Amino acid sequence: MAYLALARKWRPKSFSEVVGQEHVVKALGNALNAQKVHHALLFTGTRGVGKTTLARIFAKSLNCEQGMSAQPCQECATCLAVDEGRFVDLIEVDAASRTKVDDTRELLENVQYAPTSGRYKVYLIDEVHMLSGHSFNALLKTLEEPPEHVKFLFATTDPQKLPITVVSRCLQFSLRAMRPEQVENQLMSILGKEDLPFDPPALRLLAKAADGSMRDGLSLLDQAIAQGDGEVREDDVRQMLGSIQSTHIVDLLNALVGKNLNSALEVSKAMQLASVDYEDALDELMVAIYNIALQQTSQQIVGADDAVNAAVEAAASNLSAEEVQLFYQIGLHAKRDIKWAPSAKVGFDIALLRMFAFTPFSGGGQSNQSQALQADTNAAPQVAPQATPQVAPQAAPQAAPQAAPQAAPQAAPQAAPQAAPQATPQATPQATPQATPQATPQATPQAAPQAAPQAAPQAAPQAAPQAAQPSIVAVQLAGNNEWGELVEQSRLVGMAKELAMHSACEKLGDDEIVLSLAPKNKHVFMDARFADLKEAMTELFKRPMDIKIEFEDSDRETPAECLARLGVQQLEETKESLQQEPGLQAVMSEFGARIDDNSIEPYSNNQRDSGDQ
Repeated sequence: MAYLALARKWRPKSFSEVVGQEHVVKALGNALNAQKVHHALLFTGTRGVGKTTLARIFAKSLNCEQGMSAQPCQECATCLAVDEGRFVDLIEVDAASRTKVDDTRELLENVQYAPTSGRYKVYLIDEVHMLSGHSFNALLKTLEEPPEHVKFLFATTDPQKLPITVVSRCLQFSLRAMRPEQVENQLMSILGKEDLPFDPPALRLLAKAADGSMRDGLSLLDQAIAQGDGEVREDDVRQMLGSIQSTHIVDLLNALVGKNLNSALEVSKAMQLASVDYEDALDELMVAIYNIALQQTSQQIVGADDAVNAAVEAAASNLSAEEVQLFYQIGLHAKRDIKWAPSAKVGFDIALLRMFAFTPFSGGGQSNQSQALQADTNAAPQVAPQATPQVAPQAAPQAAPQAAPQAAPQAAPQAAPQAAPQATPQATPQATPQATPQATPQATPQAAPQAAPQAAPQAAPQAAPQAAQPSIVAVQLAGNNEWGELVEQSRLVGMAKELAMHSACEKLGDDEIVLSLAPKNKHVFMDARFADLKEAMTELFKRPMDIKIEFEDSDRETPAECLARLGVQQLEETKESLQQEPGLQAVMSEFGARIDDNSIEPYSNNQRDSGDQ
């Protein structure tokens, strides 16, 4: 006897054997039992979910010799003929091979004749969306008013291509894709009936590879049986599908936790030698990362073997939630990009490199760079104004004794609060470590006797305000842009602050503020940002403020424009003041040194923000 494929051998013969389509089975069964059957049914869904199978069972139920019901007898001549594909009143048509209008007309010529042996003449048209427009037109009249003895059953994987005039004349049933566990359970049941040994993990792999199609799952099972010589084993299935091994997933997770890039790339090489499908490997890695996120929230892990579960639990304890979310997002981008990579391995390796290259920000959303910059800014008041930027190590012993006796008593109490914000742009990383150690020992013996009597009474009351220095931006805007200074004093952050910084103040009253936003900047306006702006100003003024924004160009300067202008001015003033600094002139004269203008830079917007504290 010829071998019969599992997909054909175990095709459901009754509604009770259909898996995963309970919603359709219930509706069809109720209609059959009530003897109220529509003349045209449309079954839609992806491949291999049971569209034509349900249509055949429905045709059998209509014509069973024991009576029309949802439970055909399976024993009468009609039921057996339908199962064997030889029932004369079940006319099956493949629309993909009969698309022409002449084919449809030929088919419809026999509609008027009564069924030969059955109760109904059933027309089952598969892939009906493949019919031409003229064919649909020829079908419409008959479809709308068919003879009482005719039923039309349509099946399609692409219902969007059907004319709405056809869809509106049918009862539509949407079949769902199978869940992996449904496919797995069916495969397990069939292997039990076939009395074939199997590994449960192997069935899990086949069910995942079936991608919601029971027919695909059975076809893969046939292949796995042949691969394993009558057995279904996990190693054989992994080799057949190119699936990643659990040891590879464990090693990748351990590499991510240990921040060991070389180890991760070695795993990728091992996967290549094992002929692993890198797209499948990326999916498995993302599932593992998903399980890590679930584990961190005390949720149940989605199916995996014990080794992977142990690695997931360890990773959940050692990775931050931010890192896990970042890894998953990188994996999503890699799924999109891997098809365009020079090879699948390159796309997978780039995803790994990105996971190791990017680290989520910590410390309230600031990067390490901005935190370091803020620390430098907070330390700026301790740097001597003007003289420190480029003092060389050799020059300090000579320059310091001359400058200290005169500058220390007068400059220390009065100039520090005002000079600190302006001196910060001039203090480069070269100055602080060089000037401080050598200048201090020699300046102290001479400066102390004179500075102590005068500096102590004046410095004490001014020490407290220095603990809460205004932001660099606020100092720069003071006196130059009143609205910008108010914005800096408020709690505004993010895009709400951007809206305020790009708006010009037309009127600033006791309880009203009128702003102008240039049409070119209208994209920064949103109702939520405007609400934040209004609330921040109300908090700042300690009373309700009515704020209006007009979308028009203004001759007034916005805070953003003011900062851009001041940045250029400040850079030129800084260069000029450095050229006139006596201490630096002495050093330049003694050693033939010069100031590198390229090393003097104004603060960027990000640097200003980082120094607000």
